[in-house]
Amino acid sequence: MYERFEGLVARYDELGDALATSEIACDPEKSLKLLRERASLEDTVNAYLRWRQLSESVASTMAMAHDESDPELRAMAREELAELKTEMDLAEETLKELMIPRDPRDGSNVVLEVRAGTGGEEAALFAGELVRMYSRFGERRGFVVEMMSESEASQGGLKEAVLHISGNGAWSIFKHESGTHRVQRIPTTESQGRIHTSACTVAVLPEVEDVEVDIRDGDLRIDTYRAGGAGGQHVNRTDSAVRITHLPTGIVVQCQDERSQHKNKAKAMMQLRARIYDVQQQQAADVQAAARKEQVGSGDRSERIRTYNFPQNRLTDHRVNLTLYNLEQVVEGELDGVIHALQAAEKAKRLADQQQAM
Repeated sequence: MYERFEGLVARYDELGDALATSEIACDPEKSLKLLRERASLEDTVNAYLRWRQLSESVASTMAMAHDESDPELRAMAREELAELKTEMDLAEETLKELMIPRDPRDGSNVVLEVRAGTGGEEAALFAGELVRMYSRFGERRGFVVEMMSESEASQGGLKEAVLHISGNGAWSIFKHESGTHRVQRIPTTESQGRIHTSACTVAVLPEVEDVEVDIRDGDLRIDTYRAGGAGGQHVNRTDSAVRITHLPTGIVVQCQDERSQHKNKAKAMMQLRARIYDVQQQQAADVQAAARKEQVGSGDRSERIRTYNFPQNRLTDHRVNLTLYNLEQVVEGELDGVIHALQAAEKAKRLADQQQAM
């Protein structure tokens, strides 16, 4: 493993030398490319140099700790050695974490879609609660949460809603929420106290740039209409809402939250790019999954990932065997415990895969 780190140090120094040449300095495109590569190595290189320095200090201090000629110096060296070894262990753990391959999309904004599934009125009410939960959680974490579109159910709640969540690291926080969310509780209309089960689906898509998805104008059908529903009063005098259909895939997106048709179209296009990109990624993942014998389950979003049991105030995330008894706080937006557990599981898996590859 440490030979690999030495290679990174050599590459880091090589990039520094290249950036100092007049040839690269006069070429902004090459200069920017090399600067980005060097910046991506900086944390790992500094951590390794720190570990290497500690390793050398441990070796020299260990020699002093075994020096029989000076008892006082030997005692001091042994005390210092214990501290150095603790620092060295921490530095080694940092190195291991830095070597875990990162998801290149972790810094992206996200489009989060919630749709009521089986369960009728209860599913729609739960969909509304999920939207509220994600909105509160996102705002508490410092993200900007915007409602792109929503469709209200006749008895309350939401048939579906699309949120745009922006801020550095949004994808790294929300990406594990994709899947089927099951709710168990007693509806207010249930006279015999029976527990009903309903479900909602959540899809979380990374916002992608134009260059990542090629969309031809001829593949789009763009319709405009008057906004309706909650929040639509100030825009429903004109056809400001926009619906875009991507003809090759049949994907339909819409946005109605802005007064300007131009702004709604721009937001709808952003959502469309994310949806198409997600389809492409899923197709690639399906091909890879088919070739992996250890794959368990289909990985499809239709699989249940989490259960919200209100009578027991219990939340269970089935992917990491996590059970919490603070459901009331979770639905108010206190999702940190769940997110941390999912991120830790992802990190552990990436580390295991990395060590196996090495």
